[in-house]
Parts: sequence; structure tokens; C-alpha cells
Amino acid sequence: MKIFYGWKMVISAVCLQFLSSVLLFNSLGAYASVLIEEKGWSRTAVAGAVSMQSMEGVFLGPFMGGFLDKYGAKQILRIGVIVVGAGFMLLSQIDTIGSFYLATLVFAVGTSFSGYFPLNVGIIQWFEKKRARALSTVGLGLALGGICVPIVAWCMQTYGWRATAFGSGVIMMVVGFPLASIYRKRPEDLGLHIDGIDPILAQATANQGDTSHLKAGMTKEPSFTTMQAIRTRAFWLLAAGHSSALLIVTAVNAHAINHMRTALHYSIAQASFIITTMTAFQLAGVLIGGYLGDKFPKRLLSGMCMLMHALGLLFLTFATERGSLVIFAVLHGLAWGIRGPFMQALRADYFGRQSIGQILGISGIIAAMGQFAGPLVAGALGDATGNYQLGFTVLALMAAAGSLLFLLAKKPDLPRDSATS
Repeated sequence: MKIFYGWKMVISAVCLQFLSSVLLFNSLGAYASVLIEEKGWSRTAVAGAVSMQSMEGVFLGPFMGGFLDKYGAKQILRIGVIVVGAGFMLLSQIDTIGSFYLATLVFAVGTSFSGYFPLNVGIIQWFEKKRARALSTVGLGLALGGICVPIVAWCMQTYGWRATAFGSGVIMMVVGFPLASIYRKRPEDLGLHIDGIDPILAQATANQGDTSHLKAGMTKEPSFTTMQAIRTRAFWLLAAGHSSALLIVTAVNAHAINHMRTALHYSIAQASFIITTMTAFQLAGVLIGGYLGDKFPKRLLSGMCMLMHALGLLFLTFATERGSLVIFAVLHGLAWGIRGPFMQALRADYFGRQSIGQILGISGIIAAMGQFAGPLVAGALGDATGNYQLGFTVLALMAAAGSLLFLLAKKPDLPRDSATS
């Protein structure tokens, strides 16, 4: 049986997400902790550099979304992996906080071009009924990368952080470029059909009494323009909910290792083991979410995950022994794995494929506020109080409140012209 080309793209996206996750996203906290200790830089200064990555997406997202809708993701992904590789090579040479900011700015551009946004926009164009499953599968790469973070920590301790950073850049370029080249714009361009289901064949099968194919192959999805989507209440609620989730995700990635090192006197390797446990449960969450997302309301599942994020962060905040850290790892990992792919799937379900790149790009402006604020709030309050307890507690309460945003984000009515047709 021939494999639907969309699933080949999913495999490519999994591998690209894995590279970004293990080399950068989940390992950046280890680099930050080493630099704080070695260079004597403040938590706030390092957090500011980490947060800069998200701000680049604020400026590039809307423009890149329109490009993705028109031309597809392949060329953007190719550029992105090269830029990320260059960022690692620059990181390996830094000596000042200014050069660290420059390296993270390069990372920001590269990850904007090769990260979850263009990867998922490309996948959304190929799936509708199996969209949650496909996007959750892409999320496996992020989780699998987190499990391998101890390898990066071991390389940093064995070969030094500079050699590890340079080697990461080489790997990103050499492996990432051919993976990006697998992407194609839309199934129609290859004479294929969304989900790999021929609607004419689905009609014929339905005429023979099997209506499951009719549902899978002939249900018309919504088709919102960007302006029509922006005018809906759901657009803003989903964007704000996504932003509140990223408050915790980015704060944990930037500060969790340093929190465990300073508050619990863990080594970087010991703290990385907790991050590995967290991402193992993130992997389990991705698998669970892929099953649940096509069967139950994604917004309700997302609201539940926000409460799990908040509770998990509180266990990390007030941990005094390993058991509390494991509870954090379980709750935060499961919540991240289940909820993460839903952020794009929900918008695609609500607004359709027509302008999904630009819709996601504009949504990213609001989401990036949480991505930017999370590490800064935790870092600034950590410098002010001498520990992360106040900062993490504030973020946990904000995330808990964010669960209401998803509960209120009901599917919008179709635009008038779509409803009429």
C-alpha cells in the first residue's frame, strides 16, 4: 500500500522538530545555567536574551504566514535550518552578554523560519479529518528531543559548551537541509487529495452503504479569510490562551535547570534528568492527544491541560525532594504534549486552510507576548527575591486563569458568504 505523501512530510517534520528540541529548545536552559555560573551574568540578563527569540516571530509571523499560504514551506525551512546552524556557531564564540544577545537573535530568525509554525502550516494543508493525529505526531519530535537532552549536557561537561554548540550547528545544517527539502505545498499540486481520500471514491463508497467514507472525504471545511477570522471572538480567545500557556513553557525551559541547581543544589546532569522525565511524559501526552484530539473537543482538553501546567509548576516551585520534581515532570509533560499540537489544530478546524498561514502568523503576535514575558517575569522576580518561588507562583496562577480562555473559545459561525454557499 502506497504511503500518502502527507505522512512523509510528517516524518520530516518530526525529525526537524527533534533536532531543534534536543540541540536548542530544551538545551538552552543548560547553556543559560552554565553562562550564569561562568560569566556571572544575572538571571534577568540571560532571560532577556532567551526571550528575544520569541519577539522575532512577532515581526516575521504575519509576513511569513502570507508567504506560506502562497508558496509553501520548503524554501523557508531550508533557509531556517542554515540560519539556526549559523547561530550555534556564533554561540560557540561568544564572550560578552552583547554577543550572547546577537547569537539568540540569529536563533530567533532561524527558528521562526524552521520551527513549529512553518512546519505545522505545511502539515495543515495536507490533513483535515486526521489533522490532530498528524500535528500530534509532529509533536513527537519535540518530546523525543527533550528525552535526549542529557546527551547534550554530557557533551557540555565532557567537551565544553563551546564545542557542543559548534557541533550542534554542523548537525543542524547537514541533517536539516535535506529534511526540509521533502516538504511540498499542497496535495492538489501533486494530483492528490487532502487526507489521501478521493472525494469521488468516497461518494461511490457511500452510495454502496458505507457512509464513513462520505464523512471523511466530503465534509466541507470552513474557509475564513484573515480579516474574517480576526473579527471572531474565538480568534482572540485562542491567541490569549496560547499566550498564557507559553508563559509557563518558556519559563520552565529557561529557568528550571537553574532553579534546581540553586535551590536544590542539583548538578546540570541531575537537573537534565528531571527534564528528560518531563519530556518522556510529554511524549506520552503527544500520543494521548493524537487519539483524543480527533474524538473530543480540543478546547476543553486544552483548558484541562492549562490547569495541569499550573499545578505542575507549583510542584516544581516548592519542591524539597525528588518526588515533587517527578510530579512536576508528569503534569507539565503530559499537559504540554496533549495541548501543544491543539494550538494549530484548533485554528485550522475553526478557520480552514485558505489563509491559515497568515491567521497563525497574526495569532503568533499575541502568543509571543507570553513567550517573551515568561522567562523575563521569572528571571526579574528571581533576581529581586533571590529565588524563583514568587516568579513561578505568579506564572502558575496566570496559567490557571488561562484555562477559562479555552473554555470560552467556541467554534465561530461560518462567514456569511461561506454559509450561503
